[in-house]
Amino acid sequence: MLERVARLSGQFEDANVLFELAREEEDESQYEEVAAQVASAEDLTRALELEMMLSGPDDARNAILTINAGAGGIDAQDWAEMLLRMYMRYAAERGWKVELADQQENEEAGIKSASLIVSGPNAYGWLKAEAGVHRLVRISPFDSNARRHTAFASIFVSPEVDEDVDISVRDEDLRIDVFRASGAGGQKVNKTSSAVRMTHLPSGIVVSCQNERSQHKNRDMALKILKSRLYDLEMKKRDAERAKIEATKSEISFGSQIRSYVLAPYQMVKDHRTGVENSSPQRVLDGDLDQLIEAFLLTGQATGSKDELTSQPSAT
Repeated sequence: MLERVARLSGQFEDANVLFELAREEEDESQYEEVAAQVASAEDLTRALELEMMLSGPDDARNAILTINAGAGGIDAQDWAEMLLRMYMRYAAERGWKVELADQQENEEAGIKSASLIVSGPNAYGWLKAEAGVHRLVRISPFDSNARRHTAFASIFVSPEVDEDVDISVRDEDLRIDVFRASGAGGQKVNKTSSAVRMTHLPSGIVVSCQNERSQHKNRDMALKILKSRLYDLEMKKRDAERAKIEATKSEISFGSQIRSYVLAPYQMVKDHRTGVENSSPQRVLDGDLDQLIEAFLLTGQATGSKDELTSQPSAT
């Protein structure tokens, strides 16, 4: 780190010397080289700033990301599935490994919830910026009158707990239910009760896993996710800033969103914490999240105001 800071300082000094020479000699051709050196130094400055923002005790860990449909009925469940696709594409672009631990499908369309285990360098450090309520405004494909609808979904992100982190879970504190894994129907439906739902009674945390065919493997995966959630809960008790982020998911409805994705009547994605806007929502939904996440990491706090959209959410 110190070596790169020294190199950055040297780049700015070199650019300053070149600028003074160009001005004294009135040689405009040297200004292009000055601009190139300044641009290189600015890129290095941004990289160093992001590295400092990703230096938290859990930032280097893998991430467990959970999506829950909120207010908006079938549109909200479709929106949850769109977010699942967005985060899977974002992870793929960064070369991260993604494992789908659980997915609760809706009979008509979309999903009720899903949990992903994302493995890669600083996965939690990057994805923690996504925790909160996400709002979609669009012409609903499920409305025969082609009216504009608002839908909500929440994102919860916790660091994956390593084996060296001791999180004690007593058997008497667990309620474990088994059920048949859901699927598309026909031959794909699991004929045995292999899916597992695990409830931690003291905290009220509920996790489920149905991705594996074996009930034993699903139970192990559910316990892994539960321990990560309990670890994150404990860390939030010690960290006021994380507690503030956790509180944003308390109501998955109008007025609690951290980000809005507007597809009609205009095209815009706005992060209400930073005020950053992106006029290409389809690119964002295809996984291009760097601009939005980097802005949050570099500011480190909610500074944006609520977007003034008039659409009201549908009741669940």
